[in-house]
Amino acid sequence: MKSSTPKVLHAVCGRPMLHYVVDAARALEPKKIIVVVGHKAEEVMSAVDGVEFALQEEQLGTGHAVMASRPMLSGFEGSLVILSGDTPLIRPETISELIDAYHTAGAAVGILTARLDNPTGYGRIVRAADGSVAAIVEEKDATEEEKRIDETNSGIYCFDSEKLFAALGQVGADNEQKEYYLTDVIEILREQGAAVAARTAGDADEIAGVNSRVQLAQADKVMRHRVNEGYMLRGVTIIESASTFITPGAQIGADTIIYPMTFIDAETIIGEGCVVGPSSRLKGSKVGDNTTIDNSIVLQSTIEDDATIGPFAHVRPGTHVKTGAKVGGFVEIKNSELGIDSKVPHLSYIGDALIGDYVNIGAGTITCNYDGFEKHRTVVEAGAFIGSDTMLVAPVKVGKGSFTGAGSVISKDVPEDSLAIERSEQRTIGDWAKKRRKKARRPEQ
Repeated sequence: MKSSTPKVLHAVCGRPMLHYVVDAARALEPKKIIVVVGHKAEEVMSAVDGVEFALQEEQLGTGHAVMASRPMLSGFEGSLVILSGDTPLIRPETISELIDAYHTAGAAVGILTARLDNPTGYGRIVRAADGSVAAIVEEKDATEEEKRIDETNSGIYCFDSEKLFAALGQVGADNEQKEYYLTDVIEILREQGAAVAARTAGDADEIAGVNSRVQLAQADKVMRHRVNEGYMLRGVTIIESASTFITPGAQIGADTIIYPMTFIDAETIIGEGCVVGPSSRLKGSKVGDNTTIDNSIVLQSTIEDDATIGPFAHVRPGTHVKTGAKVGGFVEIKNSELGIDSKVPHLSYIGDALIGDYVNIGAGTITCNYDGFEKHRTVVEAGAFIGSDTMLVAPVKVGKGSFTGAGSVISKDVPEDSLAIERSEQRTIGDWAKKRRKKARRPEQ
């Protein structure tokens, strides 16, 4: 991956790829889930909840990794499913099919395989004359003939745990990598006369491993299609799935329309009948019904029903936009409450403010909330009208139903139903412009 981040923590559709594998395991309702960690173990452990961890201090191959989990399986008898942390596209249904095939055959091991047009990089499934699995050969150890086999090993297995660990004790490291291969167990069990079952995945994408940024992008593309398809099947319109980025876990109501180049994270909830995008980003926010968010960013905020955001608005954390309110074009609002049907139509900054119901904020208004040391609060009560280009120097309060004159700097509280104007007296000098132009045309001396 050429990265300081552990491979399994690289994101697919906004989530670490390991999360998808753990979720697939959880769906099977197992007695326990063990994640074997090695490289940057603490970082991986801090990223996954609800599992147990086994430490592989030296990374000596897949067989060695499974052996690291043995102390945690003391006394366990039954089926042991082994998954790879870098195969985020695996589905629970496919694992269940593998387990069923394993039980039906009365096998010591079940192997999930897939047929690939380009099997480069994968271990090959070598079949015996009767069609059963004879061995799994890693690519680096494969002959030219074996490399032409298109049936590949997924790295996903279901084992009889007792037979697995008994066979692992016989595995050596006599190979090019000098590692203990889990795949060698297959040949050992077969030589002992144990049955080996195989199940071919219907969708080869499910076994795709991620070992580079290129493969990460490919996995992301497949997962994004799956995720978006799921929302569409639940009644959400996505105009262009390939350019819409939704992290699994986001909640989106029916009849909402998502336009291209929109990013929605897992912690976001969007109601019904909304229009979101194009080119919008929502993170950790809650959006009510019938709200429009156009070309805007909404972060850790609450937007109620029938509101309008944008275009080109920046709604920063801690903001609460109430029903019917409008945050218009090129408006930034932060840690503020905007009341019912109130409007900040354009070109304004509202920070650390409490804006009441039915307030109109004129264009170019700025709350001067920071004095260089501390943030201060601005309060505009219900029904007030703030004239264009007003500076509200916090802490300050504009009373209910009051007006401020355009171009005013309001630094003192304004009582209810008042008009506050702060301007220098206008002077008009007749013919000044005419004299200025005449002077500009005068020949140089």
